[in-house]
Amino acid sequence: MAHVLLVEDDPGIRSALNRALLQRGHAVTIATSGLDGLQRLITEEPELMILDLGLPDMPGERLLDMIRATSDVPVVIATARDDEGLIVRLLDAGADDYVVKPYEPAQLEARIRAVLRRRQGTTAAKSEPPLRVGGLRIDTARHVVELDGTVVELTRLEFDVLVHLAQHAGQVVSRKDLLHHVWQRTDSARTVDVHLSWLRRKLGDDVDAPRFIHVRRGVGVFLEDWGVDRDRDSS
Repeated sequence: MAHVLLVEDDPGIRSALNRALLQRGHAVTIATSGLDGLQRLITEEPELMILDLGLPDMPGERLLDMIRATSDVPVVIATARDDEGLIVRLLDAGADDYVVKPYEPAQLEARIRAVLRRRQGTTAAKSEPPLRVGGLRIDTARHVVELDGTVVELTRLEFDVLVHLAQHAGQVVSRKDLLHHVWQRTDSARTVDVHLSWLRRKLGDDVDAPRFIHVRRGVGVFLEDWGVDRDRDSS
């Protein structure tokens, strides 16, 4: 079980979530505003934060930016907006997962377990040697990617997608598999497409003649360095 910081201003939702989390064995610290949440994050050092976007003193998106400037604590966003564009932006800004209101406590508990499992996997990866795929060098310990010796700046999720593809270099990986292993969920393949698109741009891939990220239509994608060899079929 985990020490959870719950940042939620609605008293009814806050009370119900606090009770549900305690019943599942979690220790809970409560904050009712963004600044209160930031202060408790610093003083209480929770293992995970549940962040409501509709806070009284600042937008939850702003608080997420402030959190990521000071901490890598896992953050699960709670939002009433089922807006995939917003969700993708939040994930790219450093959120680890999300739930859409109204949600059942069991659903939130599943997201907490998934995020903590993913964090444990990241910690274990720090002892592994760098991954190499042609001109790509992926240092999981330092969270650094180099392309032909030049550092490429990636977000956390872009990095996680690249690591999973590199761990299966040359093998076709479905979007469903990426969604399951990187996001620990199965309900938003569009999110995968958006992050693959951003990752392609940062790796300098030409959509019509990619070097690294190749598509098998109707099946999935795979990572392989084709260099200047453009004669292979990536369709």
